[in-house]
Amino acid sequence: MTPSIDLAKACAQAAYNIQAEDIKVLDLRGISSLTDFLVICSGTSMPHLKAIMRDIEIEIADKRKESPHYSEGKADSRWVILDYIDVMVHVMHEEMRDLYNLEALWGDGKLLELELEGA
Repeated sequence: MTPSIDLAKACAQAAYNIQAEDIKVLDLRGISSLTDFLVICSGTSMPHLKAIMRDIEIEIADKRKESPHYSEGKADSRWVILDYIDVMVHVMHEEMRDLYNLEALWGDGKLLELELEGA
């Protein structure tokens, strides 16, 4: 396994731990020049979005000693991106997720099967 796939799975696990919904990881290697993996998850409210974003950042910093190189958006915008370069995490309110449908946009990407602890 590559370090980027491990990071993507760690981000998905961190999202799961804070009860993010509908967590998906897309493998975009060979498809996108932006990133290798896209982690997409949903939150149900502004406080939930903030908590998901916060906990992913904290858990990845604690366990992997990595921080996002860039983040974009705030919970009140209903779409936040944490950019770890090889992994981009999209934390979206379910309405925004339905509207932008990133899974369809990146439909050529391979959906990874996740084995999340506690699932």
